Amino acid sequence: MTRARTSLTSYAALLPMAATVLVAYIGSVLWTLRTSFTSSRTFASNEFIGLAQYERLFDNERWLLSLHNLAVYGVLFIVACLVIGTLLAIFIDQHVTGEGVLRTVFLYPYAMSFVATGLVWQWMLTPGHSAFSLDWIVDQDMVIYTVVMAGVWQASGLVMALLLAGLRGVDPEIWKAARLDGIPAWRVYLSVVLPMLGPSFATVLLLLSTATVKLYDAVVAMTQGGPGTASEVPAKFIMDHLFLRSNIGLASAAAMVLLAPVLAILLPYAYGRSRKSAA
Repeated sequence: MTRARTSLTSYAALLPMAATVLVAYIGSVLWTLRTSFTSSRTFASNEFIGLAQYERLFDNERWLLSLHNLAVYGVLFIVACLVIGTLLAIFIDQHVTGEGVLRTVFLYPYAMSFVATGLVWQWMLTPGHSAFSLDWIVDQDMVIYTVVMAGVWQASGLVMALLLAGLRGVDPEIWKAARLDGIPAWRVYLSVVLPMLGPSFATVLLLLSTATVKLYDAVVAMTQGGPGTASEVPAKFIMDHLFLRSNIGLASAAAMVLLAPVLAILLPYAYGRSRKSAA
């Protein structure tokens, strides 16, 4: 009886969160999906127009440019964060002097708001403020790379922290055996240790991929999508059409397209975790 009461209490405690998920998250997604098939403009409409909003969306050059920019940003951001974060984790794993301070320094940028990060990088990259200036932020062909630089600077510390936790969980006997066999440390990391960190890398990839898809505040803070629309990204396209251009239907269609890669990442990950738990 006591066990049943405890179980009931636990489920009751979860009800507010379950209601939030159902109403705020799933309900919002279903409403957005429905709206994407209507002619909604300033206000929601019940006029069903099928896939017309999606056709307009992919005929829109600004949307196509935003997808291209997101792809460029995503590839460079994820690869650079993985490389830099892994190297930092391996460096700190050597039990260097001042390890605690270094961990704090490397992780601190992630604690900052991306708006603050964007403003700082905008100031540093704006030409003319010093004897040396990097004018990529006003170059239409290079501006997206300035956003990549800011993103990598902020997120590499998180990758370092997650991978360092994985490295510290490696059995010390592996290192003892490697030293006895005279295997160089770099070879042990490359061939033995890093392959063992599969779950850590999976978590890092999930976080970085999600951060890529929802990229918005850094672009707004640094470039406002400019010069022109050169650094436009999907999230900014959606917000502009939702609040500035009064086109709820088109914004909803864009939001559903943007949701697709998130689900493509999350669902296999969640399925794999559930299978692992069941086993």
